[in-house]
Amino acid sequence: MPLESKKNIHLDPGSAGSIISQLSQKGYDVGLVDRWTIMGLGQPLGGWIYLGKKRIDRLDFLNKLVSRRSHFSPVTLIPGETTIVFLDHLAKTLDLNVSKLESSYRQLSLFPEAGILADTYHVPLHLRERGVMQMLIRLSLTRYQALSKEHLGNWDPKGWQKTLTVASIIQKEAANRQEMPKIASVIYNRITRHMRLQMDGTLNYGRYSHARVTPQRIKTDRSTFNTYKHKGLPASPVCNVSLSSIRAALNPASTTYLYFMKNDRGTHDFSRTYKGHLKNVKERKREVAGSR
Repeated sequence: MPLESKKNIHLDPGSAGSIISQLSQKGYDVGLVDRWTIMGLGQPLGGWIYLGKKRIDRLDFLNKLVSRRSHFSPVTLIPGETTIVFLDHLAKTLDLNVSKLESSYRQLSLFPEAGILADTYHVPLHLRERGVMQMLIRLSLTRYQALSKEHLGNWDPKGWQKTLTVASIIQKEAANRQEMPKIASVIYNRITRHMRLQMDGTLNYGRYSHARVTPQRIKTDRSTFNTYKHKGLPASPVCNVSLSSIRAALNPASTTYLYFMKNDRGTHDFSRTYKGHLKNVKERKREVAGSR
């Protein structure tokens, strides 16, 4: 008899008996014969299972419980995270080799960073390192191409890398989605005026993703990510980005802002002049002193 099921189900790891018990608790019409069938098919796997359809042949259903090809794991790439840190997490989550993941990424991605759009993905467990990278990069590239054609009218990987670079700085600097277009306007306004960006977030690249940016770091870092020393954009994106930061990079707010300063609410105060910026800095110092 066929079974009615959700397209995706989650089961905790366990014996055939435990799996049958869990299915019964979820409302599945299963019993002793199904338990014996699972034992004959192999060791059931815990985790998420993709069934693909709501009405399924019973033997096909039981086969999927023991097949790695039917199991997947949700993995989330957090906006603002760097690829090297994400691949560490991916390796631990899926029990993969991080060096092979990194090698596959370098071979397959068009971009040194931000080759994978920040989002949640459902990765089949039977895929190995190269297969996982092919899947994530292919899905991301498809969405990048659609966005580029929608907003720019064409697809140019070199031009898109610049867009991703701006989006990555926005991702690191903005406190929320609402601020992103304003942050974008500051980036473009400073570049137009040939001013250095001087933004801490650009120094949170690679392994420095969560490192505190100190005066010593600013003094010694000679990469293009050091926007206190390097004029213009970094040579490549700082981190992986969300759709929101990409859209802000493509559609910046129309402002004359050149500066922003974090306030006690966790957002930023924007200013058009250096004098106004110094006023915001002074106000922030007063807020910090008052909270002690």
